[in-house]
Amino acid sequence: MRSHVNLSHIVRTCGCFGIRRVIACGAAGLEPRIARDGAEQVALEIRRSLPPVLDRLKEEGWQLVGLEQSTGSECLFGFPFVARTVLVVGNERLGLEDDVLARLDRVAEIPMAGLPHSLNAATSAAIAIYEYCRQHPGAGR
Repeated sequence: MRSHVNLSHIVRTCGCFGIRRVIACGAAGLEPRIARDGAEQVALEIRRSLPPVLDRLKEEGWQLVGLEQSTGSECLFGFPFVARTVLVVGNERLGLEDDVLARLDRVAEIPMAGLPHSLNAATSAAIAIYEYCRQHPGAGR
């Protein structure tokens, strides 16, 4: 995430849904007034590079699901999440890079009906988080 505002909104959303951990890369930071109680409820880990993190999570048995408009992506409206899912959200401008896409098990896409053809990264993450939690209510997160 390049934007501290986007990351703060994502952390706030995670706090609301009981997701306890967010991993961000780069010069990520939080705006406490936006993240609100999420900043205290969600463990935020900052890593230099995403691929090694994804490799480790995959070895631990997590399914890696990207949120991206790409070839082979599946519509989020019918996307069956598994309980042990890591949602991977890309950079606000560039999306998910090729080396990250290559590591993913699956890719979900939010269908667009109008312009612009994409949502803000934090908005997209919130929609996908909601769908995961709808499918797995009360799952240990």
